[in-house]
Amino acid sequence: MIKKVETARPDNAKRFRERFMFGISLLIIIFMSGCVIQSPNPFARYSQPLREFTIYGKAPEKILVISVKGIISDASKDSFLTTQPSMVEEVVSQLRMAERDRLIKAVILKVDSPGGTTTASDILYNEILRYKRRTGIKLVVMMMGMATSGGYYISLPADYIMAHPTTVTGSVGVVFMRPLAYELMDKIGVSVDIVKSGDKKDMGSPFRVPTDAEKDIFQSVTSDLGNRFISLVKAHRKLGDEALREVASARIFLAEDAVKIGLVDRTGYLEDAIIRAEEMANLSRNAKIVVYRRSSSINDNLYNSSTSKYPGGEVSLVHVDFLNEIQKLGTGFFYLWTPGSDIAN
Repeated sequence: MIKKVETARPDNAKRFRERFMFGISLLIIIFMSGCVIQSPNPFARYSQPLREFTIYGKAPEKILVISVKGIISDASKDSFLTTQPSMVEEVVSQLRMAERDRLIKAVILKVDSPGGTTTASDILYNEILRYKRRTGIKLVVMMMGMATSGGYYISLPADYIMAHPTTVTGSVGVVFMRPLAYELMDKIGVSVDIVKSGDKKDMGSPFRVPTDAEKDIFQSVTSDLGNRFISLVKAHRKLGDEALREVASARIFLAEDAVKIGLVDRTGYLEDAIIRAEEMANLSRNAKIVVYRRSSSINDNLYNSSTSKYPGGEVSLVHVDFLNEIQKLGTGFFYLWTPGSDIAN
């Protein structure tokens, strides 16, 4: 008699695990295949050294173009399997590299930024100023869509400031920003218990209403930082008293108005800035225009603000998702025109 042997069918949980693992394996294969096609080393996008790329020109003497685009910050950005250098780190790296090249005769700083933190802006200002003093190289700033607050602050060491005809600049001042949560907490019945060694230890806390004394302290610090900004504008731009008072109101200016008041030397385009740099450095019109990047870019030109290319897109000195960047900055003092977060991207 032949016995019928029945094979047990796998249960639903086992089938689910098998299908899940198959799906994960397939995704890994697709991901790795895509990486191999687009980049031999997708995880080295920021570890690659900066290299010089020529945009055009054949003379030995060079003009370096450095892009500063986005929120000015000294904080690096962590993303999937990599860390992106901060704007401060990347710009300073380019200045250091340029300092070692004696054929660099002029630098064009291409600025498109609403500003950033007070400290990061001041660091870049100081690094640019010290680079100029150490090398004696002429520096031209070319303002693009926006060069407000910290974006203008870092432009101050320039020998010549040029603005695109549609540039928005100015906003010479400081803003202190912090989130407030105490009204929401009252509505949902949540409170925070704080034990402190001094009555002002938790000043600036989002969990309570600030006292009048604390408001005065914040205003004093903000005013001092603002006065530092104004003093640097006065030292670099030699504005008259009336013009300085208008600038100190922290208002913004279109390019032509910025020229009239003295914040900018003239309006023009990027090619005009190159011509001006050639004239100031006594170079021929065939000077080599170079940029520093971590990877090559097809059909590269001066409007490319990236230093690296990787699977999925290009990496700028700083991401230009302004609204998200401002939200990440948190509480603090900023040389920043905050409305720029809504219109600049």
